[in-house]
Amino acid sequence: MAVQQSWEERMKAASASNKPLEKKKGFFREWGDAILFAVVAATLIRWATFEAYTIPTPSMEDSLLVGDYLFVSKLHYGPRTPQTPLQVPLTHQTMWGTGLKSYSDLIQLPSYRLPGFSEVKRGDVVVFNVPFESQHPADLRTNYIKRCVAIAGDVLEIKDTQVFINGKPMTNPPQSQNRYFLQVPQPNDDLYKAFQEQHVTNFNRPDGKPEPLFGTQEPTFMIDATEATADFFRKQPYVKAVLQDKAVPGQAEPDVFPNNADYPQSTPAPVNNWNKDNFGPLQLPRKGQTVQLTPQNTPIYQKIIMRYEHNEGVTMQNGVLLQNGQPLKSYTFKQDYYFMMGDNRHDSLDSRYWGFVPEDHIVGKAVMIWMSVDPYADAFHKIRWNRIFNTID
Repeated sequence: MAVQQSWEERMKAASASNKPLEKKKGFFREWGDAILFAVVAATLIRWATFEAYTIPTPSMEDSLLVGDYLFVSKLHYGPRTPQTPLQVPLTHQTMWGTGLKSYSDLIQLPSYRLPGFSEVKRGDVVVFNVPFESQHPADLRTNYIKRCVAIAGDVLEIKDTQVFINGKPMTNPPQSQNRYFLQVPQPNDDLYKAFQEQHVTNFNRPDGKPEPLFGTQEPTFMIDATEATADFFRKQPYVKAVLQDKAVPGQAEPDVFPNNADYPQSTPAPVNNWNKDNFGPLQLPRKGQTVQLTPQNTPIYQKIIMRYEHNEGVTMQNGVLLQNGQPLKSYTFKQDYYFMMGDNRHDSLDSRYWGFVPEDHIVGKAVMIWMSVDPYADAFHKIRWNRIFNTID
């Protein structure tokens, strides 16, 4: 026997039958939403917390090796707000695998730094945008990694390759390298085996094998090595002499800052007798500090005043800085500046050549090696297992 529906039940059933069905997402829309979420999440993580980098050059050997993969913390010094907002996500200067620009500089915003839990300290291994590039906005300039040897307000001096800060010698990184000339009566298998065991590499050759210098009277190798490695070769019977390469004090090098004041745009001109191994004394500018400008210190500060601090109407004429046509007699700095050097002291393009690193160019602190691949090893020894997950000092 059928049960008769009440009037309320018939109205409810009619209403339910007229309710539009929810449209199920299509395959491509579901994947599109997932990809969009992943890109946004990855972009935020990369901007605000950690970013992965690789070491492509030997300027930090032996502290960091070519083929090391690093995590760099943005949290230590605080992430920067984007200066160039019109950019393809997860790119830097170009689109992946092409030479096409991945950004537009039509809009440039002021850059601010969010709070971090640390400041840049002496001895930190720091990633930063190299300041001398003028073809890219500041936040998209090439990333360099060096060790901070001096902070704002410090007085830096280098004497006979030793760094002094405020008159006191700085402790050298234990794996830092210098350049040596290694003289041998005749290259032999023992020598090349020792090169391999001591990780002495010629980065200009695809196989990494050191080769004698051309034009020397007796076979001579130019190598970058730690002091311990140099001592090892001094004790070997197949080595005649090991001589450290040092620039002579008082012998000016034209490519050293500030002799090459606007590297790489300027023509080197002697300003002082500094060289890569005997440099300074030089005080690093600090925020709020005022200096009186003279013909002697103008080459030191000209890039700061003309480029890094976004001053309007500043020009250079006959070695004098002008603002709106009037000579600048003094200047007050708007931000802090740092001095960066590579641990491989004779194979590093660093602050000795192009000067100060502005605070707003600092990207983050290198904190850990998460992978290390030896580009010159065979397939069975490619991964440097002993370096994985090492913290960076």
